[in-house]
Amino acid sequence: MSDDYENYHLKDDRKNFQPLDGLRILVVDDDEDTRTFITFVLEEDGAQVTTAASALEALRFIKQFQPHLLITDLAMPEVDGYSLLRQLRTLNPPLGTIPAIAVTAIDLQQEGDFYLQYGFQGYLLKPVDPTDLVIEIVKLIQQQSYFTDK
Repeated sequence: MSDDYENYHLKDDRKNFQPLDGLRILVVDDDEDTRTFITFVLEEDGAQVTTAASALEALRFIKQFQPHLLITDLAMPEVDGYSLLRQLRTLNPPLGTIPAIAVTAIDLQQEGDFYLQYGFQGYLLKPVDPTDLVIEIVKLIQQQSYFTDK
């Protein structure tokens, strides 16, 4: 078997593998470039993505979209990501229990597990690295029984 065939086969397998296939993900960020970038990365890996430019906008259509996962910026005008999650947690399951990833420019590792205290299951630093984003979501998929219903 030639090396060319093996390399082609490997690339083809990677191209067809979509680890987020079928997941509905809501991305909330007041920065349009960030929303666009995260959406591109997630859709390339098979996710269905809806975006919102604010927490208030996200709350208006979250029941309609029924996301499996929330990815939200923490520092947004009017209503921040912490308040968004707090309001989300008041909803009946499954919406009130969906996993959430915080996205922030502030290194929360220096604060310990600060994000966990507010109900987030993970966090990523801006600018978001595409590989880290997908890995963080895959870790949540493996940890959460919620995703078995997708």
